[in-house]
Amino acid sequence: MAMLIDGDNAQPSLIVKLLAEAGKYGAPTIRRIYGDWTTPQMNGWKECLNNHAIQPIQQFRYTVGKNATDSALIIDAMDLLHSELVDGFCIVSSDSDYTRLATRIREEGIFVMGIGQRKTPKPFVNACNIFIFTENLVDNIDERKIEQTEKGTESGNTNQRPNPVPLLKEAFTMSADEDGWAHLGMMGSNLRQLDPSFDPRTFGYGQLLQLIKAHKDLFTIRKEEDKGRSAVYIKRKDKRRTSSRTRKKPQAEPQKNA
Repeated sequence: MAMLIDGDNAQPSLIVKLLAEAGKYGAPTIRRIYGDWTTPQMNGWKECLNNHAIQPIQQFRYTVGKNATDSALIIDAMDLLHSELVDGFCIVSSDSDYTRLATRIREEGIFVMGIGQRKTPKPFVNACNIFIFTENLVDNIDERKIEQTEKGTESGNTNQRPNPVPLLKEAFTMSADEDGWAHLGMMGSNLRQLDPSFDPRTFGYGQLLQLIKAHKDLFTIRKEEDKGRSAVYIKRKDKRRTSSRTRKKPQAEPQKNA
């Protein structure tokens, strides 16, 4: 993979986690970071470049208030794309200017992942195969936060975790077979298709299975041993069952006097 970092839109304190996250999908053999290294805001990157074999690319700002970094990154990305040296790209930025770049790379059948803040515009997020929010790399995962995921954003608090239930239901529908069971891995793949930024860590859980377990009122989980490996299947619970206690008993007809 080629990891291309927009130095104006990334945090140097996360470099180790950025490399680890990209390493889940490929080996980041090409590592470049773009920015104007004559400005003070790039000083934080200088300490970690040598330690992590990242090549700094100098790009001067031609006009005050204009960012020329994105142009340099896009040109290099297109050169790498046509050189066929890599099988995937990792673009580290929260800037929507890279939306068309990600789309163009995907048109060639090449994998694209993005890493940026939660404020990243949706067009750039959806243009990637996978998008990772940097907040998920620094937040502590609390597996007991079940009630918060149910509440969603009803209170209007933008910092509250979103509600994953609609996505889970849609992914289950896409993955379920004729018996009504869906393989966990298939659900995970379909969740990424529905929303490239889907990540269990966004909702306070380290794994997709933990997130589904938190909604045991909606799903049933079944584990099977398949050739020495454990396979997990998910099924929606039927909410339409009516209890015999709630059924109305027919009223007896009044007896007629003889």
